Amino acid sequence: MNKTCRIIVLLFLGGIFLSFSPLQSVAEGSEVPKGKPALYEFGAGYCVSCKEMAKVMAELTKSHSDQVEFRMVYVDKEKPLFEQYKIMLIPTQVFLDASGKEVDRHIGALTKEDVLKKLKELKFIR
Repeated sequence: MNKTCRIIVLLFLGGIFLSFSPLQSVAEGSEVPKGKPALYEFGAGYCVSCKEMAKVMAELTKSHSDQVEFRMVYVDKEKPLFEQYKIMLIPTQVFLDASGKEVDRHIGALTKEDVLKKLKELKFIR
């Protein structure tokens, strides 16, 4: 068997193994607090659009943190959350209801106004 075939077989077997293994547990303290909806912004420090979303998230935290948890999740710091939510592209916003269930998701940057519109549509804010 040549080297390329061996690599393909190893990748295939690794994929089968991973499909049967449980999801990695989320780091302590990273669970969504119950009783409050949340917006998770998945990104990376090197991503220009993610930096813009970080500014939007900071503004929303100041104005609406009493109603919604806003959280920046960076791939280099919290990879298990990226895996748990199956994030493939950044930036991605994941909207979670008060029980922690995902109710919506958006890929790409959003303006503050777009986020506020979505939060109102989901009845996360008044």
